[in-house]
Amino acid sequence: MTATNPDSSFTFFSQGALIQEFRVAGHNIVQNFPEAKFYSTHNDAYLGETIGRTTNRVKGAKLENLNGQSYQLAANDGENPNSLHGGARGWGKQDFEGPKPVNRNGKEGVQFRYVSKDGEEGYPGTVECLVWYTAGVEDGKTVLEVEYQVEFIGDECDETVVGVTNHSYFHVNPGATTTEGTVVTLGTNKYLELDAHQIPTGQITTFPSVPPAGKAFILGATEPAIDDCFVIDTDAPSSCPLDTRMQLLRHVATISHPDSGLHLEIQSTEPAFQFYTGDGLYIPEVETDKGVKVLVRGKRSGIAIEPSRYVDCAGREAWRGMCRLKRGQIWGAKSMYRAWKE
Repeated sequence: MTATNPDSSFTFFSQGALIQEFRVAGHNIVQNFPEAKFYSTHNDAYLGETIGRTTNRVKGAKLENLNGQSYQLAANDGENPNSLHGGARGWGKQDFEGPKPVNRNGKEGVQFRYVSKDGEEGYPGTVECLVWYTAGVEDGKTVLEVEYQVEFIGDECDETVVGVTNHSYFHVNPGATTTEGTVVTLGTNKYLELDAHQIPTGQITTFPSVPPAGKAFILGATEPAIDDCFVIDTDAPSSCPLDTRMQLLRHVATISHPDSGLHLEIQSTEPAFQFYTGDGLYIPEVETDKGVKVLVRGKRSGIAIEPSRYVDCAGREAWRGMCRLKRGQIWGAKSMYRAWKE
């Protein structure tokens, strides 16, 4: 799918409704694999995937007091006893229907669809997920709008939990092996304080090495090392609607690099976002059908920026209103990506 200029284009794969290429001024700014098959065999890093049925972590891989009972989820968070990114085979590992060409809000786009059955990865209730990608050019900038909708279509129970985001790793200096020198501006420096198992303590505080909103900082070779959920809306547990798409888009992050002149700005209707500097990132070497080798990409070779609800909102009763979906209800979210070269 192009955004008017062939140097600015996007490629999507049906597995995980994932973003395989995000090309700006001839440069791809997302880490990827060259062929679809590698996403089934080598993508432990979730490159480009649509994450669901929930995002991020669920404490102890268990849902308590949902439909009056408990549900055991897959514990797939390494040494931590949590469920991560929807489980061992979350939505990013599933084949979606699509891409189906659409015209949405006056823009060229594609739609993907996936039905997640009751009991998949331990989650109750059958839900339908729709993902729309629409592309365009605004003021000389390549624009990708991503919209998610999840509807509870089953009758197996009264309620479930959902959350969807994209897990692309961005690299705005594609000629380099790491993101060192990337200039970052975040929409907030408030974050969810974590315990030893990467689960929020419930406290929202200031991240020590990130300046206030609107102030830039630079990624070094090893510091700052960040893998945390930043909070745009500190009142979200009481005020966040189930479908945020009618909310105003708010600044999440802007990243750029002086060597490439490439810039990426992300906005979202979501109340929080995960920002990960990729210190544990490992993308294995692969060889294409034509014998072309793509070398290993290691730590800090990409930055993940994932708009979302709060971490563990599915598992924490006080926060569950952000993600509890009842029969007939719709959950929704929207994000906007603007990229350009100066």
